[in-house]
Amino acid sequence: MSESAADPRPTALRDVHERAGASLVDFAGWLMPLRYGSETAEHKAVREAAGLFDLSHMGEIRLTGPQAAAALDHAVVGHMSKVRTGRARYTMLTDDKGGVLDDLIVYRLGEEEFLVVSNAANTAVVAATLAERAAGFDTEVRDESAEHALLALQGPRAAEILAPLTDTDLDGIGYYSGHECTVAGHPVLLARTGYTGEDGFEIFLRPAEAAPALWEALMAAGDPHGLVPVGLAARDTLRLEAGMPLYGQELTSDLTPFDAGLGRVVKFDKEGGFVGRDALEEAARTARPRRLIGLLARGRRPLRRGQDVLRDGEVVGTITSGAPSPTLGRPIAMAYVDGELDTATGAFSVDVRGRSEDVDVVELPFYKRQS
Repeated sequence: MSESAADPRPTALRDVHERAGASLVDFAGWLMPLRYGSETAEHKAVREAAGLFDLSHMGEIRLTGPQAAAALDHAVVGHMSKVRTGRARYTMLTDDKGGVLDDLIVYRLGEEEFLVVSNAANTAVVAATLAERAAGFDTEVRDESAEHALLALQGPRAAEILAPLTDTDLDGIGYYSGHECTVAGHPVLLARTGYTGEDGFEIFLRPAEAAPALWEALMAAGDPHGLVPVGLAARDTLRLEAGMPLYGQELTSDLTPFDAGLGRVVKFDKEGGFVGRDALEEAARTARPRRLIGLLARGRRPLRRGQDVLRDGEVVGTITSGAPSPTLGRPIAMAYVDGELDTATGAFSVDVRGRSEDVDVVELPFYKRQS
């Protein structure tokens, strides 16, 4: 049966996921595994051993040429020309009002070569915006998303599982760095990055059709170490525990990096202008209209996106992400509240279907791995 234009796009690992019993769902136009069995068990496996994720829905956009670094300095809020070859940087693409169009990880692969990784739902916007902003610079912008598969191996045993499969000394790959090497005989970009709060690796592979063989090699190597496949549901609770923002929830075009408490990624010290600079300089000078906080429930009723946050019975904010925390054993949430609100005083609660549930305001992240 042929697929219609409206059907979600499968990754190269679709058959692998189906054989593993995954529940597949439409996510940002892609057919992705939500869970393989128990999402709580998958979550705990990543915290205690390791999990393997299919992230092939993410976007990969390559910039090459003598002025690739200068083009990125103009296009994003970070100082990309200062990133050393083999390193990566978290940054954001903003509009001229300082609103976040997407949050990105940028890998510098060479003096004149960068790989920009975008969120799946924003890939077309990011690619088009980077191409527009790179006009006038001696650089080529190319969307290579269709050519890539992306696997993530995350958890305290990730390095132990990966080491026998690669020709690279993993001790030499620091956090937020990436190196071209081989894994299970496949040429890859191997990066020590992730979205779980654990140590781990993201593996960029071309061609995408090689992904099933690499997936099976990783699962076989990880089987004695407790490696399990992990879907989007556990990925969301893992990133929430780690206090990591999700685009469309903690980050939107209506919010600046300063609203999300991520003003540190905005670099005003680079030469020349960048899109959104004037608005972001104003945002840096003025009080934040809203502030992102963490909430830990005292009871067991789940906290969910869109629920009102109250202090002493008055609405003061809204939850952006919420879920039961398998690690803490209680519901947690991130929420935006009034930027001038004193969260050290008053009784905080959440309106859960008309019933007030007591919560404590806590510092983010909810979970930090032991180094």
